[in-house]
Amino acid sequence: MKKKRKKNRSARFKWFLIKIVLSILLFTWVQVAVLKVINPFTTPNVAWEWGESIWKDDPDKRPVYIFKPIDQISPHLRRAVLAAEDQRFLMHHGFDLKEIQQVLHRFVKDGRLRGASTISMQTARSVFWLSSRSVVRKVVEIYYTILIELFWDKRRILEIYLNTVDWGTGVTGAEAAAQKYFSVSAEKLSPAQAALMTAVLPNPHRWSVRQPSPYIKKRQLKIMEEMKKMPLL
Repeated sequence: MKKKRKKNRSARFKWFLIKIVLSILLFTWVQVAVLKVINPFTTPNVAWEWGESIWKDDPDKRPVYIFKPIDQISPHLRRAVLAAEDQRFLMHHGFDLKEIQQVLHRFVKDGRLRGASTISMQTARSVFWLSSRSVVRKVVEIYYTILIELFWDKRRILEIYLNTVDWGTGVTGAEAAAQKYFSVSAEKLSPAQAALMTAVLPNPHRWSVRQPSPYIKKRQLKIMEEMKKMPLL
């Protein structure tokens, strides 16, 4: 009798876990499918910073987030982010295996480890999770990268990336960044401005668009050259 009860409890618990997993899968699939046609009204980071500014009663630190359709974002910026962040964007399915291989080779050779995140991975990170460095975040990022590559086309991924990428403290997306750094809309960015904005993207909290270092200026020039080779999405 006791063994039978234990088996029943075990079966109920397993079924409970299965229902939780299925519910999570269904929720995330619907979530990604909806965002294929509806623009995200916020991101986890924007919501967190907004709540923090209210809690601390500091309206000056409230984040700026303005979603713009991709056709209202400068073609120079669209090419610039491909040139700087993910030149094989149209050739991979979310994970650039060639880039990952190069990163691992360099790590074995000189012990330096740099990121190999694609635009798809960065989009998944920005839209679905708070900024953090943890194993959980990486797992979530990989999972959502697979989903957005399945549900969205490349143009939609780039559109949401450009609107949700972190461009500095309180600045999310291309429109907010263009207004803050150059006092223009994202649609009016010049090639030089687009390249400079993109040059700081690996670390917009360390590097400055307004006061670019010699290294950032060098990156800007390199990006401007590479932009000419990039497709327009």
